[in-house]
Amino acid sequence: MLALLEKNSELTKVLQAYIKGELSMKVVILAGGFGTRLAEETSVIPKPMVQVGDRPILWHIMKIYEAHGFDEFVLALGYKSEVIKRYFLDYRLMTESLEVSLSTGKTLTQSENTEDWNIKMIETGQNSLTGGRLLRLKPYLENETFMLTYGDGVADVDVKALVEFHKSHGKIATVSAVRPPARFGGLHFDDNGQIIEFIEKPQIGEGWINGGFMVFEPEIFKYLEPTGDLGSLEVDAFEGLAKDGELMAFQSPDFWQCMDTIRDKQFLNDLWQKDKAPWKKW
Repeated sequence: MLALLEKNSELTKVLQAYIKGELSMKVVILAGGFGTRLAEETSVIPKPMVQVGDRPILWHIMKIYEAHGFDEFVLALGYKSEVIKRYFLDYRLMTESLEVSLSTGKTLTQSENTEDWNIKMIETGQNSLTGGRLLRLKPYLENETFMLTYGDGVADVDVKALVEFHKSHGKIATVSAVRPPARFGGLHFDDNGQIIEFIEKPQIGEGWINGGFMVFEPEIFKYLEPTGDLGSLEVDAFEGLAKDGELMAFQSPDFWQCMDTIRDKQFLNDLWQKDKAPWKKW
């Protein structure tokens, strides 16, 4: 009887989590850009497939979300999308031990560590900008809160706390504010965390910038629809959301690093190889 009660208690917790939308929230990863600033690598593979250790940075990003309980992904594909598709189609074959019967052709994989991910890989156009890629995913996302990040950055971010913060303020959008070099989009926000101005890639000064790891309500699509494939998430959506008082900042002052250059790649690989990767929570 006690075991049954404990089981029912766990089922109740799971049901409550689904009702609150915590377990079913999708994670969108923008993985379709050309990655021209990392041309040494991206002439052959898309930027999200550049490796940190023995896995693509895309895998590391997905592991960050998985570590916080989110395992349903929507990948917005474009440039060299076939490389990403093939990686996941062959994932178990390439990452697990195998047993093969040559007489029957039967193959068995042998591993207890396979990621239990559900992945939608959606073609969003070769030349679409960030807003255009997200807009093409509207049929998969328009009735629910969802998360989104870029396919080239890792962080020591508390994803659950990010989601809780987003739910608490009732606005359309939340971005994670981080403190890297001042060559990215700048955020100006008040003491309550409401963003009052979004400046795309300021040329001087230091401050909080958009580090990805965002949460959106489906109302964001109305900011993207006028510009279609050529819409920018950062310019066409964020600047408008800030003006309307609908953009909030979740301050994440700990580790954040994108991979724009070979130097960035080497830095991330050095942390990983020394087992000092701050984003590794699994």
